[in-house]
This record gives sequence, structure tokens and C-alpha cells, in this order.
Amino acid sequence: MGNYIDFLERKAQLGGNNGFAPVWIPDFLFDFQKALIEWSVLKGRAAVFADCGLGKTPMELVWAENIVRKTNKRVLILTPLAVSYQTVREAEKFGIEVERSHGSFTKNIIITNYEQLEHFRPDDFIGVACDESSILKNFDGVRKSQITEFMKKLPYRSLWTATGAPNDYIELGTSAEALGVMGYMDMLNRFFKNDQNTSDIKAHKNRYNMAAKWRFKKHAEEPFWRWVCSWARAVRRPSDMGFDDTNFVLPELIERETIVDCSRPLPGRLFVEPAVGLKEQREERRATLKERCEMVAEKVNSNSVALVWCNLNDEGDLLEQLIPDAVQVAGKHTDDEKEDRLLAFAENKIRVLITKAKISGFGLNFQNCHHTTFFPSHSYEQYYQGVRRMWRFGQTNPVVVDIITTKGEIDVLKNLQRKAAQADQMFSKLVGYMNHALSVDSSRTYDKQERIPQWL
Repeated sequence: MGNYIDFLERKAQLGGNNGFAPVWIPDFLFDFQKALIEWSVLKGRAAVFADCGLGKTPMELVWAENIVRKTNKRVLILTPLAVSYQTVREAEKFGIEVERSHGSFTKNIIITNYEQLEHFRPDDFIGVACDESSILKNFDGVRKSQITEFMKKLPYRSLWTATGAPNDYIELGTSAEALGVMGYMDMLNRFFKNDQNTSDIKAHKNRYNMAAKWRFKKHAEEPFWRWVCSWARAVRRPSDMGFDDTNFVLPELIERETIVDCSRPLPGRLFVEPAVGLKEQREERRATLKERCEMVAEKVNSNSVALVWCNLNDEGDLLEQLIPDAVQVAGKHTDDEKEDRLLAFAENKIRVLITKAKISGFGLNFQNCHHTTFFPSHSYEQYYQGVRRMWRFGQTNPVVVDIITTKGEIDVLKNLQRKAAQADQMFSKLVGYMNHALSVDSSRTYDKQERIPQWL
């Protein structure tokens, strides 16, 4: 009996809404930020999908401060590597008392990296805010399971990211599960069906087209988006919520594609053809490494600050040799070394930074830079987040993105472009349904006197 009770306890989540009217709405917030804080604090458990540069960090801090003032208990803010330093600086700027910690703490708002979560206990907190919460998108991910397990009994939870579901909107289910709104599998079975008419989650893991495996049930699309709007808000610009865009106009984004003519025919072929499948694409990437890196070095060998993204360790090492004053941030470096180098680049102490998107592509502000290079991969999120490290609200210069690829990898670039269009479509639908919900709510006024029947 005891084992069964323990099993139920591990599966259970805290139910119901746990929010309250905000006790503190500071003047330093923009009007649209105030509206998001009022909604998210009132909900208690909510997701805010706000584009890069819209001020997610101050909103996270104000959300946490409201919970601390209301409950006098602790809130944990989880961030990607090196972002915790920026969050602490933002807190100092706005007069919010926080503490950066790797396990021990004395203050009520604690900031740490996702990598340090194992050093904390849920019982010490009443709320958690996840910065760049798209880390939850991977259903099988160890990190996703760890975060969801940590959060599931806490009454106050918030998720903050610009890419809530970067590759497919069914990934929104992992966010809903972390907030305790609905389990991932429950969401799939309620709104979607797969080609095999089963609940097998592996059915949606087709590397070519996930949407072909899981699709909306008949008449389920509109209810799905309305359900998402019940626990999430999506904002690309203030006007999405009916506010003024004056202070949030982005400079021009210039994307330049360079096809390096260095591909060789695959074994047994006479002509260069697009690589098919991951195995051939990896072979193409290895075979053209030198030529692609030389093209990147040619693009950035000037006096301008540049951010160079790579996918392979060999690419990073070769680029570091080809660009004399470049500094690399790689997996071989310690966390402290990574943070020091990333912060040095943000402070203009390094001219060229070479790194991978999975290491440095989330949460960091590099508005001091307006030139970047990319080797395209199948990850739209990494491309989007990498570009948005600099092309974000607050950037004053046009941002140039040099995309370097080969004839053999042209299909990779096309797939990336397809995912970009799909992500934009998803965001547009979410914003549209959100605006409809808000307009309906705001138009309801109850000013008539209630009449009680005489027979009562």
C-alpha cells in the first residue's frame, strides 16, 4: 500500500489556479509589460512567449517580487549559462533584491543556472520562474523531466521565452505539463491524432515532417488555440496587445546566403546532389569544413565586432586559427571560463566570438554586435535565438547575417526556411486567438440590475 501511495504522490500535481492581484506594479515597466504582469500574477501559473528584447528579465523579476511580497517565501529563477549574471545586474538596476547561488542562499529571490538545479530542493521555494523555457520542448529530455519534477508541487510557476514551440506547436504540451495545466499525453490525445490512431509518442519523431504524424482532430484546432490562450500569452511587439510600438521598432535584418562551390560528388555519383538524410549531411559537412570556415574568416576579418556560430568542434577550432583575434567558447571550457568569455564579448573586450548555439544561443544580450555568421542546421530555434542575441529591441544598427552553406547542404537550408515559416504561422495564430479572447473579455460589462423571480 505504501508503495502505491508513493507512486500516486510522484504523479500528482497541485491543482487549481493560485494567483492573486499584484501587490507591486513598478513605474519602470512599459504599459504592455504591466498588463502581462497583472495577468501572469493573477493566473499564478502562466507562460509568457515574448519576443527577444521585450523585457522578459524585468518582468520575471517583478513577477517573483510580487510572490515574495505576498507570501514572504522564496522564489527560484532558473536561467541558461551566463544569463544569471545579466539577471542579477538587471535586478540591481531596478532595485530588486536577489542572490545568485549554486545551492546555499539567504535571500528570497534566488537566481541560478539550469545546470545547478540538482543542488536545490522544491520544499525551500513557493515559486519558480524559468527563463528561456523552450528548454522544456524535448519530451524525452533529462533536463525537461528534472525541471517538471521540481516544479510540479509549487503553487506559483512561470515560463518565459520567445520560442515556446520552435519546431512544432505540439511542443507546447511540455510547457503545459510543467505548469500543471495538462499532461503532454493528455494534450495529444485530446486535440491530436496520429496516422496509426495510437498514443505512441514516437510517432511524432519523424525527422523530416513531424506535423505529418500528429495532426489536429476534426474541429479541434480552434479549441486547442483557445486552450493555449488560457495559460499563455504571446507577444511579438506591444501592438499585439493594443499598445504603442514606438520604442520597439527593430532595425533592418539583412540575411545573405553564400553557397560555397566546394561540394564533391558522393561515392558512386557523377554529379553533386543535395545530401539526403543525416548521415549524408554529416559527411558533406565534414568534407567541406575547410572551405566553409575559410569563407567565414573572409567575411569577418575586418575591424567590426562579429559573432560566429558553428556546429562542430572541428569548425570552432579551425575558425579560431583562421581568425587571429577570435576567442572560442566551447564544451571543453569550464562553466566559469564560458561565463567570463561571454561577458567579455558583451563588454566589447573580445572582437570575434566563436561558439555553438546550444552553448551560448539563449538569453544573452549582444546588442554591441551587429554581424553574425551561420552554418545552417535543422534547428530553427538555434538559428532564431542566435540571430536574436543581437537583432533585438534596443539594437540601433542594421544586423547582417551571413549564412554559409554548400550545394550539398542546400536541403538543410530549405528545411530551416520551412520551419521559420511554420513558426511564424504558429505565433500569428496564437496572437490572433489571444487578441480575440482579450477583446471578448474587455467588451463584457455587467451593469444591469439582477431580477429575482417572485416565486423565489
